[in-house]
Amino acid sequence: MLREVDLDRFFRPKRIVVIGASDTNRRPHTAMWRKLRRWAEASGAEAVPVNPTRDEVEGVRCYHSIFEVPGDIDLAAIVVGDVLPAVRDVIERKVPFAVIFAAGFNEVGADGERLQAELEALIRTGDTRFMGPNTNLNAFEVYDANRPGRALALITQSGHQGRPIYQAHEDLHVAMSHWAPTGNEADLEFGDFAAYFADQPDTGVIAAYVEGFKDGRTLMLAADHAAQRKVPIVAVKVGRTAEGRSMAKAHTGHLTGADDVVSAVFRQFGVTRVDGLDELLDTACMFARTSPPTGDGVCVYSISGGTGAHMADLAAAAGLRLPELTKETQAALRQWIPDYLRVSNPVDNGGGPAGDERGRKILDAIVADPNVELVICPITGALPPMAQQLTRDLVDVAQTTTKPICVIWGSPTYDAAEYRDTLRPAGIPLFHSFGNCVTAVRAYFDWHAFSARYRSPFARPVTRVSKQGTWARRVLAATGPTLTEHESKQVLAAYGIPVTEERMCTSRKEAVKAAEKLGYPVVLKGSSATILHKSDRGLVRTGVRNEKQMRAAYDELTAVKGVDGVLMCEQVDGGVETVVGVARDELFGPTVMFGIGGVFLEVLRDVTFRVPPFDKAEARRMIDEVRGAALLRGARGRPKASIPALVDVIMKVQRLAVDLHDEVAELDINPLVALPSRAVALDALVVRT
Repeated sequence: MLREVDLDRFFRPKRIVVIGASDTNRRPHTAMWRKLRRWAEASGAEAVPVNPTRDEVEGVRCYHSIFEVPGDIDLAAIVVGDVLPAVRDVIERKVPFAVIFAAGFNEVGADGERLQAELEALIRTGDTRFMGPNTNLNAFEVYDANRPGRALALITQSGHQGRPIYQAHEDLHVAMSHWAPTGNEADLEFGDFAAYFADQPDTGVIAAYVEGFKDGRTLMLAADHAAQRKVPIVAVKVGRTAEGRSMAKAHTGHLTGADDVVSAVFRQFGVTRVDGLDELLDTACMFARTSPPTGDGVCVYSISGGTGAHMADLAAAAGLRLPELTKETQAALRQWIPDYLRVSNPVDNGGGPAGDERGRKILDAIVADPNVELVICPITGALPPMAQQLTRDLVDVAQTTTKPICVIWGSPTYDAAEYRDTLRPAGIPLFHSFGNCVTAVRAYFDWHAFSARYRSPFARPVTRVSKQGTWARRVLAATGPTLTEHESKQVLAAYGIPVTEERMCTSRKEAVKAAEKLGYPVVLKGSSATILHKSDRGLVRTGVRNEKQMRAAYDELTAVKGVDGVLMCEQVDGGVETVVGVARDELFGPTVMFGIGGVFLEVLRDVTFRVPPFDKAEARRMIDEVRGAALLRGARGRPKASIPALVDVIMKVQRLAVDLHDEVAELDINPLVALPSRAVALDALVVRT
């Protein structure tokens, strides 16, 4: 469960003490005191300086200790370098919230990590909730409540990375309500703020810049909470590369997590991941300034055929649907657009109609078309008279419909009156590049589709080990740290996961009987707890068709050092080789993998992940995500594989991962052959914790 933290008192304190306040010019303590004092004056609050060397700071009485400050205190801002004594005082004074400005903790290496561990231990001794350390005071910015659209709430682990968003609030008329620069998250973390922001009635979207998550489970719970509240989250998450992960560690000391697992969790809980701060702003604004769609049809409307073609190309490549307008709409458009220009979609008006009364009629007709849910109008350097009329028409039409009217101001002339005075303050989705517009529109449709189907996977949590898990633990208790294939398959069989029929043989006599029992052809595998990948060592013989071949294969396999027996298996032909596995992620714990398997698994890496808990529909989406999903659907005349059988295996592996999270470090079922009527594990490997 997410902890309950009422952050109203943090973001709207009536009384702030500033520990370390100063009025010495050019000192950071002075700048921070002045910032908080200005915020307090604008917000109807009181800022109180605390400094043992001052009797007053800029004409305001200064107390030598926080214990001298009379009355209630809502928030303490600790701006001194020697943090721990101030933290002790704040906890003893029972202040509900505090911000720690100082750096020099997890982000600087071993000494800093020891200091942060001491800080976290100290925080646990009291009830005060702390933001930071290694943060700033951007939580206390003044926002203009008159900006159009629903508000953007911001979470950043780097204060500087949030500056473009706040500048957009000031200069681009973006509505904004909160900013949480969380820093090293010794206490308050991403999940606390995301859950709180999702509960605010004016929040239209949560935007985030994240270097790493303190806890994978609180991320999932917070994202689940936002999804249930139908509040989208858009995030830049660094750490896609080794270089990015290294820098993120140096900056905040967070575990960045395996990036492909983080992306999978984002998909699982509807978090839109973007790469740049410009995309973060544009996509977040798209959510804040639009209503949910009722369809997914996009119409591109332009004053240039080339512009329309370019935009349509990018939109279609991103998977956006550009339906043909109805015959009635096209006939109406022909009243105002010449016959030689296209009106089916994209719509090209040739330029002229955009500058007079025809432009508004064209837009009204497009918006009224039942096949159209969203309009994209790219404007690339239009001449002023034409741009003035076009922008006014776009803004006016947007007021008549819930269908989003997305405008791209592609001209670098940002001081033009039609941009500055008409588009910017209108509160419509406004972009500066074709690419960002496509990214935002794609995210808009995807998130609303996700939201419509979403059901919380935490509604019915697993609270006890299943009967299958109890049996599997007995199998594990009799094994070493790495299980043989035969032992691994016994664990799978305990969960009802289909495995090949097989016999373990330690003599030729046993091998002969086993082959006769199974029926030729058979597969022989050298069994060893120390040789993990048998095919790499030539320890697999397939298509063994008679006793003579079987005896020869048996002798060859048992002659290999480390082989202590032969596993005699039924031969399963055909199907598609897939892989299902479990791994322990440092951030999220047990993680389930699905992909296209076989000997080239590590080369192709056509895999996807999910973190428990998830349902059958999510397991099906895992299958659809891999590039090789077409093979399972019967590509190039192949028989179709049983998707329900694969889903069943994924769900059983998920339960195994949950039941045995303290016992199993890794599980590989590779290959899991997907056949028309079933899925069967041909090989398996379990590694214990």
